[in-house]
Amino acid sequence: MVRQVAVIGAGVGGLASIKCCLDEGLEPTCFERSEDIGGIWRYTDSMDGGRVSVYRSVITNTSKEMSCFSDFPCPEDFPNYLPHSLLLEYFRMYARHFNLLQHIRFKTTVLSVKKRTDFSTSGQWEVVTETCGVRQSHVFDAVMVCTGHYQEPYLPLAAFPGIVTRFKGQYLHSREYKDAEAFRGKRVLVVGIGNTGGDLSVELSRVAAKVFLSTRSSTWVFSRVSDHGFPLDMVNTTRFNHFLEWLLPSALMKRIKFRKFNSWFNHANYGLASTKSSNFKIIVNEELPFCLLSGTIVLKPNVKEFTESSAVFGDGTTEENIDVVLFATGYIFSFSFLEESIRNLIDDNRSLYKRIFPPQLEKPTLAIIGLVQLTGSVMVGAEMQARWVTGIFAGWNKLPPTSKMMADVLKKKPPVKRNPFERENLKISFISYTDEIALCAGIKPSVLRLLLTDPRLALAIFFGPCTPYQYRLVGRGKWNGARNAILTQWQRTLKPLRTRVVDDSSDSSDGWHWMCLLALPVALTASFLFFKYPWLGWSPQAGAHL
Repeated sequence: MVRQVAVIGAGVGGLASIKCCLDEGLEPTCFERSEDIGGIWRYTDSMDGGRVSVYRSVITNTSKEMSCFSDFPCPEDFPNYLPHSLLLEYFRMYARHFNLLQHIRFKTTVLSVKKRTDFSTSGQWEVVTETCGVRQSHVFDAVMVCTGHYQEPYLPLAAFPGIVTRFKGQYLHSREYKDAEAFRGKRVLVVGIGNTGGDLSVELSRVAAKVFLSTRSSTWVFSRVSDHGFPLDMVNTTRFNHFLEWLLPSALMKRIKFRKFNSWFNHANYGLASTKSSNFKIIVNEELPFCLLSGTIVLKPNVKEFTESSAVFGDGTTEENIDVVLFATGYIFSFSFLEESIRNLIDDNRSLYKRIFPPQLEKPTLAIIGLVQLTGSVMVGAEMQARWVTGIFAGWNKLPPTSKMMADVLKKKPPVKRNPFERENLKISFISYTDEIALCAGIKPSVLRLLLTDPRLALAIFFGPCTPYQYRLVGRGKWNGARNAILTQWQRTLKPLRTRVVDDSSDSSDGWHWMCLLALPVALTASFLFFKYPWLGWSPQAGAHL
C-alpha cells in the first residue's frame, strides 16, 4: 500500500503531483533544489547550480484557458498569453490555495533514488538527499520524478566541423541567453528554428547588426492571434477538429492543413516550408515573417562547417564576419539520481508506458511526470498524468500486466532512435493523449451522454476549445465548478481586452451559438453512426494527426 510519496521538483509537474497526492489521501514530500517553486518558469539572471530558466522576454505559447490547472482557472483579468512573471504568480496562487508549500523542502538536492532490497515485494525506494551539506536517507513507498525534459542542453558540436577547432568567435547554447543587450551591434548566427530559435532571432534582430537563422527542417509558422483575434489554441484545439481529423482521409486532411498554414503567408516564398514537405515542425511566432520580409533576419540552410570567422552552409553560400553562434538545439533529459539499472530502461519517453511508467519494474511505484511533448500545453498533460498516477498509488486505478505494457510500448516506439535535435517530431496530439490518460483514470467526459442530459454543455465541449475543465466533470476529483468554468471560458478570454469599451451592436457570442446549432446535425449523425455501427468506435488513439 502506497502512503509516503517522494516528489522530485517543484515546477508545474511537482505542484500538480503534490496536490493530486493530497487529493488521494497520500503523504507527499517534495524535494526542490532551489529556494522557490516554478521550475524553468522562475526567471533568474544567473545559472546557479546549472539551473535552467526561461529568458527575460518569454511569453507562453499556449493561452491561459488552455494551460491552467483543471480546477483552478487563471484570474479573469490576466492576459491570455502570460509573461513568465504572471505565470509564476499563478503558480504561487495555486500553491497557496491548496496549501502545497508546507510539503516542499527547498534547497534540497536529490542525490540518489534506489530500489530497496525487498523492492519486488514492497515496491519501496531509498532516497538520499542533501540540504546545506547535510545528507539524509529516506524510505518512500513511491517516487514521482517531476524534473521535466529541460534538464541538460543538447549542444551537437560534432555535427558542425570547425566550431571548436577553427572558429574564433563566441558560441553558446540558448540556455545561457537571458537578454539581447550583450549582442548589440554583432553579427549573430542562430542554429535551430524551434520556438526558442524563432523567439531569440526576432529579439536579437532589434539590436544586432545582422541575424542569420539556420534550419535543417521545413517549418510552418503560426501566430498566437487566430481568427477574429481569439487565441490560436482555443480556436484550433477542439474535439470537433479532432473528430474531423479522424473522419477525413489523411491525404485530404494534409491538404486542408497546408492550405490553412499558407493562409497567413506563403511559406515557400520565405524559404520556410512547402506543401511537399513530409517532415516538418510547427512554431508560434508573430514577428518572424516580418523580420524576414524586412531583412533583419536572413534564413539560411544547415551549416556545413565553420572557418575562423565565417559559416559555410549546405547550399555552398558563406556568411562572413560571424561574431556569435547561438545554438537553439534543445535539451536532453538525464535522471542522474536514478540508479543505473533504472536509467537504462529510459531511452526517451517512448520507452515508458503511456510516457510515464517504466514497464519492466516489478512494482509500478516510479512515475516520470511531464516528460511528454504535446501539440498543446504540457502543463495540462502533466496534471493529467499526476491524477492518474496518484489514483494508481491509492489503489483506485490499475495497470495492465507487464506483458501488455511492454507490447504497448514496443508498438508505439519506432526501431530507430531519433536525434534529440529532432525531438519536435516526437510531439503527439494534445487531445489524443489527454483523452487516453483520462480514459485510464476514469475521468473522460462522454459528449454523447451529455448531449442527452446537458446539450448546452455538450456543444461547448465538442465545438469549443478542449480546456482542462472538461476533465473535472466526472469521476474522481470531480469539481462542481467545472461546468460553469467551461461555459464562461470565453468571458475570461475577453475580459482583459475590455479595457476600452467601444459600441458594437454585433455580438460574437451569438455567432458562436448559431454555429453550434447548425453543427448539431453533425453531432447527431455522429451519434447515430457510433450506435448503429459500433465497429466505428472512435478511441482517443484513433485521431489521425500529422
